[in-house]
Amino acid sequence: MSILVGGRAEFDRTVHDFGTISREDGPQSCVFTVTNASDEPLTILSAISSCGCTNVKWTRTSLAKGEKGTIEVTYSNEDGPFPFDKTVTVYLSDIKKPVILHLRGVVK
Repeated sequence: MSILVGGRAEFDRTVHDFGTISREDGPQSCVFTVTNASDEPLTILSAISSCGCTNVKWTRTSLAKGEKGTIEVTYSNEDGPFPFDKTVTVYLSDIKKPVILHLRGVVK
């Protein structure tokens, strides 16, 4: 189920659940996809993680109508055991309210 944001950006999802993972599994990654749903170019201006345990990379070029970009998030998975819910705040061009992405799971 995709989520339309500000009438301009369509995210494939805003939550990724890793489920139950082990510290020995090492860093865990996922990719969120954003599609430009408008006639104007769309740019991912920044993607800021809620803590140093989460690294973020994103498409740096403007997206034309219908073009897809990605936000790749890697959770270091060095602590535990505990449940986690990390966030990434995404700022997009011409959209006033940022999009909050969630990484969830339980480290055993």
